[in-house]
Amino acid sequence: MKFSTLVRHLREGVKNVVRNGWMTFASVSSIIISLFILGAFLLLAMNVNNLADQIESQVQIRVYLQLNTDDAKINELKNTIGNIPEVSKIEFVSKEKGLEALRESMGADGAELLEGYDQTNNPLPDSFTVEVFEPQKIAYAAKQIEAIGKTDESSPITSVKYGKGTVESLFKIMNAVRNIGLVIVAGLGVTAMFLISNTIKTTIVARRREIGIMKLVGATNNFIRWPFFIEGALIGCFGSVVTVVLLLVGYSRLVEVSQVELGLMMIKLVTLKDAGYTVSVLILGLGTLIGIWGSTLSVRKYLKV
Repeated sequence: MKFSTLVRHLREGVKNVVRNGWMTFASVSSIIISLFILGAFLLLAMNVNNLADQIESQVQIRVYLQLNTDDAKINELKNTIGNIPEVSKIEFVSKEKGLEALRESMGADGAELLEGYDQTNNPLPDSFTVEVFEPQKIAYAAKQIEAIGKTDESSPITSVKYGKGTVESLFKIMNAVRNIGLVIVAGLGVTAMFLISNTIKTTIVARRREIGIMKLVGATNNFIRWPFFIEGALIGCFGSVVTVVLLLVGYSRLVEVSQVELGLMMIKLVTLKDAGYTVSVLILGLGTLIGIWGSTLSVRKYLKV
């Protein structure tokens, strides 16, 4: 295609967008509404998935040791557990540190209840806090740690706890939430595609006589198609840009307003930087492609004269 021809097509595409003002407005409005709903659910799904990751990352294994286990045995066991492939981090928690943490977790009532306990009569055992690379494999890692205690008679391990039963149920719920979110976003994406493409088709159908006349006077299919192709791309792109701006401004405000309240509940929203890139690329790409797709399919029908 010659450069001059391309410029002509671009000029005609822009003229069509401006000339068909109300139809363009209807198409852009349809794109903004459809993609805004899709983008809002996408942001919701991203934050639900992020929350699930936060909850799963807090799942830990507690390995309790016999009272008065010597330091050499503690270090040996720490190295053995640390060498398990699934283990990402292991931290020794002395019984003194454990008692202090228990006081803090129980608050004022706990401090009063535990007032009589100190380093000399601390009833708590030493322990390890173990984290794994993949939370879904925490049960497997716990079994391997238990196996160490069973195979080695001199092992100071007395028990291994990780919330058996509760953790498995938690993972099932988190997976279900992720899958439901994915299905909703996918369904909204398909719905948005058909709504937007049908709206753009309506703008093309309204000009079918124009297409027919151009065809009858000898214009080639490509000559007719390109301005509509560019028009659809411009409508889709413009609607997508407006949608992205609305979504990111709204989400930025939401993060700012809810930062303190959610922070108190130890909940962190996906940052605007991380969410913005994903949402922008998806919305801009989807809107532009749908605009092109809708106009291409519509024009094709009326090129058969």
